[in-house]
Amino acid sequence: MSKNLVIVESPAKARTLGQFLGKDYTVKASLGHVRDLPQKELGIDIDNDFSPKYVVTRGKTKVLKEIKEGAKSAKAVYLATDPDREGEAISWHLVAAAGLGKMPLKRVVFHEITKEAITDAFKHPRTIDLKLVNAQQARRILDRLVGYKLSPLLWKRVRRGLSAGRVQSVAVKLIVDREAEILGFVPVEYWSIEAELAKEGKKATSFKAGLVGLANGEKIDLKDKEQTDALVARLEKASYAVSAVRQKRTARQPAPPFITSTLQQEAWRKFRLSAKQTMAIAQQLYEGLPLGKAGNVGLITYMRTDSTTVSASALAEARAYISERYGTDYLPPAPRRFIKKVKGAQEAHEAIRPTSVRREPEQVKPYLNREQLKLYTLIWQRMVSSQMAAAQIDTTTVDIEAKADREKYLFRAASSVIAFPGFLILYQEGKDEDENGEKKNKLPELAKGEQLRLLQLIPEQHFTQPPPRYTEATLIKALEEKGIGRPSTYAPILSLIQERGYVERRNGKLGPTELGSIVSKLLSEHFADIVNVGFTAQMEEKLDQIASGELEWVPMLHEFYEPFQETISKATKAIPKVSEPTNEICEKCGRPMVIKWGRRGKFMSCSGFPECKNARSIVVNIGVKCPQCKGELVERKSKKGRTFYGCGNFPKCKFAVWDKPLPKPCPQCGGLLTLSKKGTAKCTQCSYEGEEGEEG
Repeated sequence: MSKNLVIVESPAKARTLGQFLGKDYTVKASLGHVRDLPQKELGIDIDNDFSPKYVVTRGKTKVLKEIKEGAKSAKAVYLATDPDREGEAISWHLVAAAGLGKMPLKRVVFHEITKEAITDAFKHPRTIDLKLVNAQQARRILDRLVGYKLSPLLWKRVRRGLSAGRVQSVAVKLIVDREAEILGFVPVEYWSIEAELAKEGKKATSFKAGLVGLANGEKIDLKDKEQTDALVARLEKASYAVSAVRQKRTARQPAPPFITSTLQQEAWRKFRLSAKQTMAIAQQLYEGLPLGKAGNVGLITYMRTDSTTVSASALAEARAYISERYGTDYLPPAPRRFIKKVKGAQEAHEAIRPTSVRREPEQVKPYLNREQLKLYTLIWQRMVSSQMAAAQIDTTTVDIEAKADREKYLFRAASSVIAFPGFLILYQEGKDEDENGEKKNKLPELAKGEQLRLLQLIPEQHFTQPPPRYTEATLIKALEEKGIGRPSTYAPILSLIQERGYVERRNGKLGPTELGSIVSKLLSEHFADIVNVGFTAQMEEKLDQIASGELEWVPMLHEFYEPFQETISKATKAIPKVSEPTNEICEKCGRPMVIKWGRRGKFMSCSGFPECKNARSIVVNIGVKCPQCKGELVERKSKKGRTFYGCGNFPKCKFAVWDKPLPKPCPQCGGLLTLSKKGTAKCTQCSYEGEEGEEG
């Protein structure tokens, strides 16, 4: 008896889907894309309206053969790939590569792998949306044109194996520009003064208030110690009294359910999961995991989305759960709906949420590994809390007047108390390193006109701080805010720029390597549009317009390519070979040696290359002695380009460590200290791990 053939991307998704569909369906996995542009040639006929030349992806011939065989006896073919542009394109490629054009074809779309969602999707199939396919084709062709035309230039001018990309190069530039801001930052000294005060009476609890300025509203700019000490001397003789007490209740609203970018940000803040790790775990939760007797269950909705929309049924289920679990006080009068202002957000998609809030983290805990449980709990808490009542915060602000001679100064103290926890009983959003937390300052009962005792004045020196380096979370936030890339691109871009050696992680922060800075500077000088934030965001908007049918993809590519090709021609002539002069002389031919870039970093080469092929490595001495032979430790590169530190007397001495050695010895055993990934000093010889090491 003939069956229906269903095609999905992954075996895990196939297993979960197979449980729901029953014996009339055969489910096969394509294992991702089955066709793409060729690897070793451009694969685009520019003169024929950018016609792409697709080839079967390596290793997919067997998969396609199985799909063709399955289709021969099938009543119909259901294309059940992911519900986005990428999934639409995979379905389109499957039809062409497996020759399914003459079969009855049905495209089914679902945002969660549950029995209800699958049943509904199979009741309402549609045709392949060519607008979405064309948007994905346009993106792929754009990226190929930029990469294929720019990368060879970098190979010739810097070193082989480098790459440039339409989005990756902008991401690198953001990191390079931030580093330049940090290096060029000039700290400015300023001072603050706090007063520790108490009510009259020996047992009165003290509290702190900060100097705001003069009582008439005029600011006081304290620039140095001398100026601050003079003011402290005056304030020590002042009388202090409460001049105003203000109390206010404010409502703090919960965060919306996750979209791709906010999930990646929060997973980094709370668990230090990279964007790549987060998406891999989320994919497992979406495609389905075995939950004992229940079989494979899809635990969350589709994880690539930029919409905060939640279905009416999911809202109703969440509200019923909150009412039963926490009581009606924790339930707002109406469902809370969020509007996410992301350019090109697709409101037909849903936010990332549990497929059922009734499936509490504790229930699924026995079946999930540690990382899966962490991420599922985060998604579950965020969704449930988004539909809970606002937290009510009581804030008390006290103004204190200090009379010193004829001058009146204003000090201010504030405290906040949670009057009603609301959603905070379940979940609180994490903060980035550069965001200030709330200061705890418990205030006694105070009344206007009440006299206060000065216990001490606390002057404190500060310096203005440079902007912080990006973390994965803050870089994703910046890319999203600037309209660069889309949910599916953040994780691969962050991985790529680190794998290419353009960016490295230092104590959890992203900083450019020397190579990344060189490449970014070269692209900025000769391809301003390619690394321009505004231009890249504009291209994303045009891709969105193609997806919605407002723009044709071929004219858009012509508009981009013609000026781009002209820039390529000019740059080919103008970009010099990247090398640095040295004072070294080639011992073989007497010509000057220059510094060039190779696969493992910088090396010295004869300026007479290719006539003279003399080359030698550059030894970077780090000023730390080898703990084994007392030789000098030097910075080296592994075959894969990873930095490590080894003895300069190699191969006689083979001592080497991955973490950067520190100059001071271990305080416990006198052994070698290294800078650990956590930013602490760790001994290589004993168990000591203590004070913070130097910043990378």
